[in-house]
Amino acid sequence: MDTILDALGKGLKSQLQAKMLALTLWPMLLALLFWGGVFWWFWDAWAGGLLLLAQGWEVEAQLIDWGFAWVAHWLITLLLLSLLLPVVYVTSLVFAAVFAMPVMLNFVVARDYPDLEMKRGGTLMGGVWNGLVVAVLFLVLWIVTLPLWLIPFGVLVVPTLLSAYLNKRLFMYDALMDHASREEFKQIQARATGRMFSLGAILGFAHYVPILNFFTPIYIGLAYIHFCLGELQRLREVKV
Repeated sequence: MDTILDALGKGLKSQLQAKMLALTLWPMLLALLFWGGVFWWFWDAWAGGLLLLAQGWEVEAQLIDWGFAWVAHWLITLLLLSLLLPVVYVTSLVFAAVFAMPVMLNFVVARDYPDLEMKRGGTLMGGVWNGLVVAVLFLVLWIVTLPLWLIPFGVLVVPTLLSAYLNKRLFMYDALMDHASREEFKQIQARATGRMFSLGAILGFAHYVPILNFFTPIYIGLAYIHFCLGELQRLREVKV
């Protein structure tokens, strides 16, 4: 737990630096602008398609018989909005991981880990591929687990667990790709998976808090950089 708290504290300290503050808002704003535009442009077509689907299953007819025709339109709107949230969320994190992570990594290393040897076990293309694969898996899992949101506390537990998975898979690779060897990747994965998942859950929960979520993509990246590089440093100290 100490290493998790240490990463959270150091990540916050790094984010309050002027260079990191300049990066803070743009991943979320870009994601909102992009997906807001896409949903605005295709909203009528998507809503119409879902309405036709409901008619095909005779859901709308049943609701009309019961005097609740408005419920079908309300549910379609709710479904589309429930899909907007995860795509904005995961896109903002992918933007942060792929485009902002090199800047964050160089900043943190220069200030806190200047003597850490670079062994380059990962590549930029590997980071991009990792981001795309993890994003797709996250969105599939989000859709598949939507029914679990209806169980008690499901609306809190399910997205938090999914975010923990996303954060851990997405940021571990980018945080270590320059400095860890392939063998060190495996060793850190083996010894710190549980703690990285817990760190991802804490940060994932924060990402669903309105207004605060504008600041979290960069903070998540910084916290994982501090955690992963700290683990790498301790791993190498044990070997000496």
